Amino acid sequence: MYHEDTRFLSRFELRINGRRPLLLSSAVQDDNGLLTVDLTNPDIFDNDCLRLPRDTIHMSRAKFLWQDECHERIAVRNFDDRPHVITLIFLFGGDFADLFEVRGRRRARRGSQSIETIGPDTVVLTYTGLDSVIRCTTIHFDPAPDSLDQRAATFELNLKPQDRKSLFVAVKCGECDVEKTKGRDFFVCLREARKSSRDAAANAATVTTSNEIFNEVLCRSMADLYMLMTETEEGPYPYAGIPWFSTAFGRDGIITAMEMLWIDPGVAKGVLRFLAANQAKKHDRVADAEPGKILHETRRGEMARLGEVPFGLYYGGVDTTPLFVMLAGMYWERTGDLETVSKLWPNLEAALTWIDTYGDPDQDGFVEYQGKSESGLANQGWKDSHDSIFHADGRLADGPIALCEVQGYVYAAKRHAAAMARALGFAAVAATLEEQAQKLKERFDEAFWCGDISMYALALDGEKRPCRVRTSNAGQVLFTGIANPERARSMANILLGQEFFSGWGIRTVSSSQARYNPMSYHNGSVWPHDNALIALGLARYGLIDNIERIFTGLFDAAVYMDLRRLPELFCGFRRRKGKGPTYYPVACSPQAWASAAPFALMQACLGLEFDHGAGEIRFQRPRLPRFLDEVLIRSLRLGESRLDILLRRHGSEVTVDVLKREGDARVTITL
Repeated sequence: MYHEDTRFLSRFELRINGRRPLLLSSAVQDDNGLLTVDLTNPDIFDNDCLRLPRDTIHMSRAKFLWQDECHERIAVRNFDDRPHVITLIFLFGGDFADLFEVRGRRRARRGSQSIETIGPDTVVLTYTGLDSVIRCTTIHFDPAPDSLDQRAATFELNLKPQDRKSLFVAVKCGECDVEKTKGRDFFVCLREARKSSRDAAANAATVTTSNEIFNEVLCRSMADLYMLMTETEEGPYPYAGIPWFSTAFGRDGIITAMEMLWIDPGVAKGVLRFLAANQAKKHDRVADAEPGKILHETRRGEMARLGEVPFGLYYGGVDTTPLFVMLAGMYWERTGDLETVSKLWPNLEAALTWIDTYGDPDQDGFVEYQGKSESGLANQGWKDSHDSIFHADGRLADGPIALCEVQGYVYAAKRHAAAMARALGFAAVAATLEEQAQKLKERFDEAFWCGDISMYALALDGEKRPCRVRTSNAGQVLFTGIANPERARSMANILLGQEFFSGWGIRTVSSSQARYNPMSYHNGSVWPHDNALIALGLARYGLIDNIERIFTGLFDAAVYMDLRRLPELFCGFRRRKGKGPTYYPVACSPQAWASAAPFALMQACLGLEFDHGAGEIRFQRPRLPRFLDEVLIRSLRLGESRLDILLRRHGSEVTVDVLKREGDARVTITL
């Protein structure tokens, strides 16, 4: 059990008469609200005599997380026709390992630990860190066990035929507040947790379709997104992923908000406010911070607090700052919320200043990076593996490095900033930003286009030499609109060709490239969010047929995934008949921007756009893939209006019907 980047509970094992129970089944509810596990006893002998035959005792464990606690009910039933006395033992322990220790970092010193029993029903595990923070794990049993010590709680249960008994356990992380843990009822907390989950998604549009399996994908995605949503002082923020990235990441939060913008723009507002509140205001070499720069990630564990890792407030991302401005503009387009934009404008100005100064130290017009701390990230785009930026012959690129997609983000950021500036009455600022964006577009095409590979270069290295490598980074360029239309069509054909498209999705690196490895993290794997952004880019250029192939491939992949959950990434091996995609073993699952990908793919396929000024919801050349005959969108909001819209596929055509309308928003369709 992890809390604030620390493993508060490292052992919690159930034994029946000293033996490990046998698993019957387990299931997670559709809304992620409850894990249920069904167990039974193995054959249990006493002096070679069978005392308790297998499958006599049924144990049902129901478990959920709420705030900083884990609540569990263990229901035990004797299905025999004679009584049995059984012993249930819970073995527990907490090592309070920092998440980076769990991932393999070694530490020369650690803090001190202690364990104390408080009365007959509670035990407290305490760790005093080298950062002087006291972290506690409080375990409360109800009813009180027959015996309780610093390692185990033991229950002696006398079960008559068909008899049932229930035990409850609450595990609290953080405060050393025994009374607070004792006073929280399992069923009351379960109701509160479910209500909180419903309330979090109350303003989001919902999508159901004619395909029940795809409905399961959407249901799981929505449940995962709002499970990962954490309420901050500035509003909701989607934490990046479980288990490694259960914290606020700038890039992940922004892209997740972009993918969700059409169904719930409130997420974007929370992300923007949180990142604005944590925008860098001073230089910090270790944290890679410079005035105006937007947060890459934040950590709250002991190692981050001590500076053993630089990620307490870490700014080593080259793309988060232009993405922040870009999201603000997309939010403005979607909602017309000028009040929020006005409050954010000083932060947006600071971000734009960073782009033009610290982001472009040699003033060549391109934003670039070079890590300033040995303990930080060497590569600072979304592909931040040490070997992800390289030349055609496989040599790693030396910095400073200007990534192709980052220039696209800057282009889009300045265009969006111009629109916001004009809305705020800053006409001269808007004109300057528009001119800068246009000049960047021209310079970008000249510097990055590589005719020999018919794609934009992955990056420019420190000598301004292009990395002539075919990668999905060039596909993300389409998302921003910086690509010339003829380049977009050329790249679309390559991205959907055999060397990129595995059958499940577009690989991060073409199979023809020197460092291609379908089992790698960034050099040949398939990332759902990457595919979704490329699809949105293809929609921008009207390349609808290619979107359908991406959408269908990822849907087919999700069919094979556990719980219909698209993971952070999976391996890029070619699709084989009768065989599902190959998993990437340590991928985050769920992961926010992967969970949001189906909604972005839906938007791309439908050509869905919003014009708050005209009060219009637009479907530009909508298409539906063959696995969808109908799509029903409920409670789609534009301003004060709310609509239910039904889309039906007729061959390659799609009809749009407004089933319900509250307010005066209009729906238009362009065929």
